[in-house]
Amino acid sequence: MVNLALAWAERYQQENPQVRISVTGGGSGTGIAALMNGTVDLANASRQMKEEELAQAQQAGYSPMEFVVARDAIAVIVHPQNPVDHLTLEQISLIYRGKINNWSEVGGEDRPIVRLSRETNSGTHVYFLETVLRLGNKDDKTIFSADTLLMPSSEGIIAEVSDNPNAIGYDGLGYVTADVKTIAVSADPNGPFVLPSVETVNNGQYPIARDLYMYTLQNPPTGLVKAYLDWLLSPSGQAIVTELGFVPVLTNP
Repeated sequence: MVNLALAWAERYQQENPQVRISVTGGGSGTGIAALMNGTVDLANASRQMKEEELAQAQQAGYSPMEFVVARDAIAVIVHPQNPVDHLTLEQISLIYRGKINNWSEVGGEDRPIVRLSRETNSGTHVYFLETVLRLGNKDDKTIFSADTLLMPSSEGIIAEVSDNPNAIGYDGLGYVTADVKTIAVSADPNGPFVLPSVETVNNGQYPIARDLYMYTLQNPPTGLVKAYLDWLLSPSGQAIVTELGFVPVLTNP
């Protein structure tokens, strides 16, 4: 969420020059930990807080409040020259489990598959692991294939996929550029295979979509924090969501 958070902060400070907002990246887990440590007022997260994080907050006397501030599709991406243009969720799962290792097994050329993922402290990594690799099965403890290359940033995945004809990666829709090819995805082997977009996220057709969150220790928030959150969820704040290629929330508070 760092690009979105930076864009929000920049625009809000232009409109409210008396306010100073500092944004730092590092992954959802990093942001939530900083919230627990009392070093930030707001934690951006591309996943919900885990049970153990909520328990830690409650033990410290806090009751974090959750806000859904945008939505996102996770795009599955390959090199533009890769002839594969659609995959099922099960095929993507098998690729990242290390069960499918050659593009010829999913209708492509006889080339080894190079798997790319975000690092483990990334909310995108956690979401993809639970929703795609494990196919939503909470009892499944499977992890990424040991030869999966962990990338420190969303931009890093885009750069590597655009350079490597054998690579497959995943990224938030707002990060996808014309330098990579987006794969159409279906939960059903018979289709339909759907590309990620604002429309297909909102109508529920694209199967790898999620909410994006902000958390505050103030419950309910007050003062400058409340004013900022109110603005984020206003038409002005949500317009920036659209500008950056994410999906605005459909209702405002």
